[in-house]
Amino acid sequence: MKILLFGASGSGTTTLANEIEKRTGFKHLDVDDYYWKKTNPPFKEKIPLTQRNENLKVNFNNFENVVVSGSLVSWGKEWEAAFDLAIFIWLENTERMRRLKKREAERYGEKLFTDKTIQLNSKAFLDWASQYENPNFNGRTLKVHNNWIELLDCKILRLNGEIELNSNVKKVMNEIKTL
Repeated sequence: MKILLFGASGSGTTTLANEIEKRTGFKHLDVDDYYWKKTNPPFKEKIPLTQRNENLKVNFNNFENVVVSGSLVSWGKEWEAAFDLAIFIWLENTERMRRLKKREAERYGEKLFTDKTIQLNSKAFLDWASQYENPNFNGRTLKVHNNWIELLDCKILRLNGEIELNSNVKKVMNEIKTL
């Protein structure tokens, strides 16, 4: 079974995917691991689209049961029919941004206050992420995700990211059983 789990940054996609992996033995593939080169600090250099797609496809096809977390909207039409189940997580913007700010502080620690490059990159990321609900923003948005959902050739499950993790895991486990 192939599952896609996506939503805005900070909505809980990676957390839920990690929990599904723990409880089912599905292999969790995080799109960020294929999108970004390993750098220190992270998230500085993108991997070209063709290479990231090839890398993801190798791992995607090597496992019978996979949960992919992250948005594949701009990765190619072949992903529209690659999944048995797509799970979209939505989380209200204020809570999502609170989570992202906390994550940035945990990720970078003191460097978030002392390193100008990290400060600028973090601010740019948070500014980008805050635009998710803006239908006129040119980037990954709720509108883009909703339009993409219409193109997916699989069962769609919509979850609220504010719901307690175990409740959302139970909903996903029930869907897995029915497919």
